[in-house]
Amino acid sequence: MIILGRNLPDHKALKVALTAFYGIGLHTSERLLARLQIHDRAKVNSLTQTQLTNLTAFLSSPSTSPPPPRTPCFGPTARPVLRAAKPKLGKDGQPLKERAIRDPLSEIKIESELRREIRENIAHHRMIGSYVGRRHAMGLPVRGQNTRTNAKTAKKLNKIERRG
Repeated sequence: MIILGRNLPDHKALKVALTAFYGIGLHTSERLLARLQIHDRAKVNSLTQTQLTNLTAFLSSPSTSPPPPRTPCFGPTARPVLRAAKPKLGKDGQPLKERAIRDPLSEIKIESELRREIRENIAHHRMIGSYVGRRHAMGLPVRGQNTRTNAKTAKKLNKIERRG
């Protein structure tokens, strides 16, 4: 199955298959499945057309997706407890405004958008002449790793022209 240009193997768990996208790890994929109300053990080939459409729409533009439901989903046997909630009052006796729920998934960046942001951050560090920027420019480890014996990987990764 191909989603946004990525081939996701049919036999894999969807939670693991979503990590093929740059910027999505296991924790983020679990939150994404919960947001879209897809079972966490679902396989890629078991997705319905509606779930597939919702997943593709969310990954293509997370900021324009509808907000998550305010109440949790209830199973067929569970019933919500209905009570009249008293509004919380402030010092002046007026009801307080409800705080907006911050949705971390609406700000997610994946693939080329995330790569571009990382490149811009590195270019900014190099431009201002910070220690991190100089280390990037020289192709050396940036976060205090040992350079005497095992800096080969850092020298490969921190080249001026990073591969995408």
